[in-house]
Amino acid sequence: MKKGLTRQQMAQRVARDIPAGSYVNLGIGLPVMALDYFTPEDEIMVHSENGILGMRGLHEGEQPDPDMSNAAKLPVNIHAGGSFFHHADSFAMMRGGHLDYCILGGYQVSERGDLANWSLGQKNVATAVGGAMDLAVGAKAVYVLMEHVMRDGQPRIVQECMLPLTGHRVVKRIYTDLAVIDVRPTGLVVIDMVLGIDEQTLQACTGAPLRFELEDVLA
Repeated sequence: MKKGLTRQQMAQRVARDIPAGSYVNLGIGLPVMALDYFTPEDEIMVHSENGILGMRGLHEGEQPDPDMSNAAKLPVNIHAGGSFFHHADSFAMMRGGHLDYCILGGYQVSERGDLANWSLGQKNVATAVGGAMDLAVGAKAVYVLMEHVMRDGQPRIVQECMLPLTGHRVVKRIYTDLAVIDVRPTGLVVIDMVLGIDEQTLQACTGAPLRFELEDVLA
């Protein structure tokens, strides 16, 4: 199979679809990399569940402030006009429908848009859902950014999630290293696909039926 997008390219691709002026939350892990691809001109307000609005990545050579970090405990900074607030107020924003977009990682997404992203269901392994459930049901649109298959080659996009759910029918669009896939009432529709991979190959590594309405090619 053709090698897919790098993690940086995946983050850049999802960042491209966030409209100017949006309020967006970036999940821990791969999604937070999208922060590097928002430009000041777009005036995108990035929210972090630990109480930041207007978050930005560090500029080249900028020294991190040990008191300034995102929900993943990574160093960040803040745009002029940004703000800090109590954790409870942050969750009120998430639950109250004030975020336009949320970009989350995922272990599995079903063909109906069910999301499993907080537990692999392993016994004796401590896991915590954090704010993922609040984001999944509170954001106006949920995008999932994840590798197309697991390390053992099993598909992450499936007909039915077998892992503990984060949210039911919450995912609007899936971004992987191989494709961009809309979740619609009629099923999964591929709108972008990596250059050099064909429809049969993509379907073979996907655990749910796909339709193809290609708008672009991921190079």
